[in-house]
Amino acid sequence: QVQLVESGGGLVQPGGSLRLSCAASRSISGPTMGWYRQAPGKQRVLVAAITNGDSTNYADSVKGRFTITRDNANHTLYLQMNSLKPEGTAVYYCNTSPRAWWDWGKGTLVTVSS
Repeated sequence: QVQLVESGGGLVQPGGSLRLSCAASRSISGPTMGWYRQAPGKQRVLVAAITNGDSTNYADSVKGRFTITRDNANHTLYLQMNSLKPEGTAVYYCNTSPRAWWDWGKGTLVTVSS
């Protein structure tokens, strides 16, 4: 089973930026990978995905502000988040997309607040 470890979260002011990382215990070069987030009291939702050909898709709520990339050699997925908004406060997770095949990691908490 693949282990996923997310990192890079923290407290940031509205308008700020963060870069999240997801380290996998094995290759991620095959499947489409995604970043998901779960806000307090809400369901987990997919916000960005990247195919093995590096095509990307984003939820409307983050389009133009978030960028997903992958480093297959180092089994790592990234999410660059710019112009963060308070509604971006959530725990962020990575997994395969659109269906999560692997066990979820612990996620990384992003808090957007002044």
